[in-house]
Amino acid sequence: MPATFRALRHRNFFVWFIGQSISLVGTWMQTVAQQVLIYRLTGSAVSLGIMAFIGLLPVIPLSLWGGSISDRFPRRTIILITQSVMMIEAFILAALTWSGRIQVWHVFVLAFFLSATNAVDVPTRQAFTVDMIEGKEDLTNAVALNSAMFNMARALGPALAGVVVAVTGEAMAFFVNGLSFVAVIISLLMMHNLPAPIEDAGRDTSTIRHMANGIQYVFDHSLVLALTSMVAVSAFLSMPYITLLPVFAGNVVNVSAQPVVTTLCGGTTPLLHCIAPDALPLGMLYAMMGIGAVIGALIVASLPENSPRGKLLTVGNLCFPVLVIFFAFSRSFIHSLVLLLAIGIFFVWQNALANTLLQLITPDDLRGRVMSFYTLTFSFAAGLGGLEAGFMSDRIGAPLVVGIGGILSFFYAVFVVIKFPSVRKL
Repeated sequence: MPATFRALRHRNFFVWFIGQSISLVGTWMQTVAQQVLIYRLTGSAVSLGIMAFIGLLPVIPLSLWGGSISDRFPRRTIILITQSVMMIEAFILAALTWSGRIQVWHVFVLAFFLSATNAVDVPTRQAFTVDMIEGKEDLTNAVALNSAMFNMARALGPALAGVVVAVTGEAMAFFVNGLSFVAVIISLLMMHNLPAPIEDAGRDTSTIRHMANGIQYVFDHSLVLALTSMVAVSAFLSMPYITLLPVFAGNVVNVSAQPVVTTLCGGTTPLLHCIAPDALPLGMLYAMMGIGAVIGALIVASLPENSPRGKLLTVGNLCFPVLVIFFAFSRSFIHSLVLLLAIGIFFVWQNALANTLLQLITPDDLRGRVMSFYTLTFSFAAGLGGLEAGFMSDRIGAPLVVGIGGILSFFYAVFVVIKFPSVRKL
């Protein structure tokens, strides 16, 4: 266990871990509450897909730009700005919802600005990991702990959101998210002795050329391209089940979930006074997926330095879509919870290890731009997959959409095994 948390011996990473853990719980509360709000206002899976598509619009220009500035300027300053902007957005969403004036277009506009901010924030935060741990010897552990932190929040946040939304409505979840950003802002202000940006990081180069150099590096290195495409294809084909979770909770496993809802919200002496009990199954599905991801992240964090990361990545890349296929055709709420637990484990195996390997094989002065390209492809693929899944779900049903995506994703994983054997040797 001490080895599992060895990256926490670095003070800057320790304070970041505490502050970001609190903030991410609020972020996941808002994510679930926002989906519940959209589905309540529209009753349409298409609206959920549109929400995913809106997140794509600012990603292409701003992700690459974010990677460029993170290689040129202090990353802590960039993150302080982006986290503050996201805090303001959460408070605005809470105020509109509390006032009863909230409309679908309000949520869409705020989601656009949130996505634009995230497009700069995410690659900067990923590149910032090495700065906080003062080198690369604990990088695998730090990336895995970041995944554990993210997925612990994904387990706790939706569960809290399910209860908060059921009892008080969506606005409180948005407000709590706004407050949670204070923790991560304080943690950033507490850091010291952070490395300065590399002097020759391209400040005299035009922004377009600086961004293009990072993209060229990706396409000139087959391993970097293989790792990026592996995650992108999986995001497009396998991950839309996340976008459609409200549909699964409301239409697919809703009947088998009723005993749980009745136990918590029904009867003569309910455990909770629920005004939106339908939010509970969705929160539990998200929570179980998050618990699995935490387990997977802690396993990765416990790996010794000489572990076969490439082989473990291949296992995750093959198992993840297979489990998604089984989930797609499950009609039992309990079975779906168990499957999401396993999905979370192998999802992290795939993504945390791909993230780690990318940062290990990328030069320091290119890390921000490479991670921005990684973020761009992942986010774009996930958003486009969510949009496609939302539209197709209204036509052929959510289970069939998710099942077909999982099958195609598995075939691509097999292709990577055959075409890029060097990945397994990393």
